[in-house]
Amino acid sequence: MNPIDLNEVLASFDAAWSPRIVSRVNDYDVRLARFDGEHVWHVHLDTDEFFLVLDGEIEIGLRDPGERVVSLTKGQVFVAPKGTYHKPSSKDGASVLLVEPAGTLSVGDDHDEVPDHVDVTTGHVV
Repeated sequence: MNPIDLNEVLASFDAAWSPRIVSRVNDYDVRLARFDGEHVWHVHLDTDEFFLVLDGEIEIGLRDPGERVVSLTKGQVFVAPKGTYHKPSSKDGASVLLVEPAGTLSVGDDHDEVPDHVDVTTGHVV
């Protein structure tokens, strides 16, 4: 019931691909994450995934049905549609706000092999 300073939350962690839950809106988590390097190809079968770049630049690879890449800079948003395989990445690091249903795994419902640098989680509560 108090304001949340996103900069303070971002300053409290530096792990990439390990989202923090900063708030909940109805049944959705609002998460902050640091992107650095590549995530993993994955799909959310029953939900979209919302990305808002707060700082830096990211790319989201999509397979829908052919492969393409969407590039986002600070202040831009993109929604990866449910059922679409996608792979977020950032060459130089980025801070991103994500919105998805509470309990959604960071690697979706199906995914490639998960590398050690990706945290398989439903988010860490701040």
